[in-house]
Amino acid sequence: MSMIPYILEAEFFLRIVLASVCGILIGFERSKRLKEAGVRTHCMVACGAALMMIVSKYGFADLVQEAGVYLYGTKGADASRIASQVVSGVGFLGAGVIFRTGVSIKGLTTAAGLWTTSAVGLALGAGMYIIGITGTLLIVLEQFLMHRFHFGNDAYTMQEIKVRFRDSLEFRDYLFRLLQERGGSICNCAVNKTGDGDVAYTLTVRVKEPISAQELQELEQQESGSQEGED
Repeated sequence: MSMIPYILEAEFFLRIVLASVCGILIGFERSKRLKEAGVRTHCMVACGAALMMIVSKYGFADLVQEAGVYLYGTKGADASRIASQVVSGVGFLGAGVIFRTGVSIKGLTTAAGLWTTSAVGLALGAGMYIIGITGTLLIVLEQFLMHRFHFGNDAYTMQEIKVRFRDSLEFRDYLFRLLQERGGSICNCAVNKTGDGDVAYTLTVRVKEPISAQELQELEQQESGSQEGED
């Protein structure tokens, strides 16, 4: 069982909460500038780093004796070497879930969550049961709240839109007005003119409310109908 006093466990929890709040503030500033790593990612990294630091400082206190550090009778054994490898090793694991698609980067929050989860495992493995369990509850609560209430860049999603229509100023104005109503901005735009006079738009947009395929299909049908009426 843990040899750490309850009052110190409470202080550990306060440190993790404070680190999470600071991570949220930093992430909010980054997300206001529409950076890919937003509030959730910064919060998870700050929370995980605080938890790992606590494990590093206090997780091996039961091995320290007056004559030195003993691990099952072995003097001078370094039990923290495995924990240090976990911190760096899980970083490589997290890199495997980060993907770049055009101008969009996916998986940053998932990677940060994996890294933070390893900190929970380290705490429980070191016998710090209270801080490991309360840290888990805090992480779950943070994830739940930040998925429910979005801030800054976390409120946006990346979407690729492909539409084809007759070159029409009215249609383009309507499409861009639709994006503006959804709180969207265009990150990338590719325009190709076909041999029959049509124009193919491929847009990468950042929107708060994604545009459905049905809406785009109806939009194209309206444009086709208006062109046939003019003919």
